[in-house]
Amino acid sequence: MTHKPAFRFARPGPILAPFLLLPVLAACALEAGVPPVTTPQQAAWVGAPAGDQRLPVIAEWWRLFDSLELNALQSAARADNLELAAAVARIEQADALVRVAGANLLPSVDFSSSGSRRRSAGDGGQRYSNQFGLSLSASYEVDFWGKNRAATRSASWAAAASRFDRQTVALGIASSIANTYFAILTAQDRLRLAESNLAIAERSLAAIRARTEVGTATALDVAQQENLVLQQRASVPPLRQQIRQNTNALAVLTGRTPDQVTIEGGSLSGVTIPAVEPGIPSDLLLRRPDLRQSEAQLEAAEADVVVARAALYPRIQLTADGGLQSTALRSLFEPTAVFWSIAAGLTQPVFDAGRLQAQLAQQRARHGELVANYQQAILSAFRDVEDALAAIDQTAQQERLQQAVVANARRAFEISEARLREGTIDLLTLLNTQQTLFQAQDSLAQIRLARLQGAVGLFQSLGGGFDPAAVPVPADPAATPARTVSP
Repeated sequence: MTHKPAFRFARPGPILAPFLLLPVLAACALEAGVPPVTTPQQAAWVGAPAGDQRLPVIAEWWRLFDSLELNALQSAARADNLELAAAVARIEQADALVRVAGANLLPSVDFSSSGSRRRSAGDGGQRYSNQFGLSLSASYEVDFWGKNRAATRSASWAAAASRFDRQTVALGIASSIANTYFAILTAQDRLRLAESNLAIAERSLAAIRARTEVGTATALDVAQQENLVLQQRASVPPLRQQIRQNTNALAVLTGRTPDQVTIEGGSLSGVTIPAVEPGIPSDLLLRRPDLRQSEAQLEAAEADVVVARAALYPRIQLTADGGLQSTALRSLFEPTAVFWSIAAGLTQPVFDAGRLQAQLAQQRARHGELVANYQQAILSAFRDVEDALAAIDQTAQQERLQQAVVANARRAFEISEARLREGTIDLLTLLNTQQTLFQAQDSLAQIRLARLQGAVGLFQSLGGGFDPAAVPVPADPAATPARTVSP
């Protein structure tokens, strides 16, 4: 006598046959049906010499300023800044959503097991019955119109946008650290000038008081000079406040508390102002992470239009179930316990009060909004570069002119101070030359800061050290499974 195997599925072919046709059934796909995007173009930079030199990728552009303390602050921020940590968390969320959307491209399979015992009343008294079962169930929505592929593509572009967002955040933080650090150096320079000018004003006050004793100066002269001394003393606390507050800002940018950060600083004269070649305008579309982020969001929105459009068409759902079921545990694995079923269903929206059409209209309108935002971002990027170029050029000229103003004011003050000792000068003239010198020196320090901030602004407007190759664009989800890319 031949024995049948203890367990097997009867005729598995009918269960799997519908799934063998999935590649054929999913071959059709819809288009978004949105107008093409027109990208604003600029032939050349107005504020830069003509040329086609391309801007090289400078990953750590702040090192060109030759400041070791600035380099250390930037390194600390890249490691511990909490805004960057939040941006990385947003990338992880977006990657998870890509996997969620990509799961709809494959069938879902569930395993279940059950066991039950039931007591019921009958003519002969109480009756007991048992039921045991093991089963596998599979379901799949045929992506006939490309809805699931479009949803996966939308999630993939959203993940890419989150990576570009991290690059944008990193660039903004690096620029903020540089500008804040330079502001501290400027405040330190101005504080040293204020203290030096205070000493000069007090020295002149002592000389005027000496002249009062011999009758060559009046009480009004003393009062006017005392007022200048008080003004110089009053200018010191705000500068110290700026230094403290900017130090606190650097502490936050580096992910630390204010008591953990001490800035040695120095002088702006020790900072190198690098020469930056802006490259060609067309490079800006690839070099700016915020523009790439807007572009990625636009791609995701276009895929969302496909999803909304596909919702108007029929849905095809395939299901299959198979397993074992028996009233006795000992016969659960017998061939007679095997069961299976397959089913296919088609669902077509008929009446929903215009909800699906409204959703499609909303997605198309959102796509139009993002197109306008993308075009506006490009125009703003061109403006940022031109503004930075103008700032660098004009502040350089202004610094040269202001240096001449300071030199002339210092010469005038030295002459007036010598005549004060000789007793041959109008004290009002001395007062005016002091004020002119003090204001000229303070203005020069602020102009130097503006020139450095212009250089930082140009780096930021050109995309800093962002490398476009660092963020790969999503592949077609139907051809390549979604994969996680390191941020």
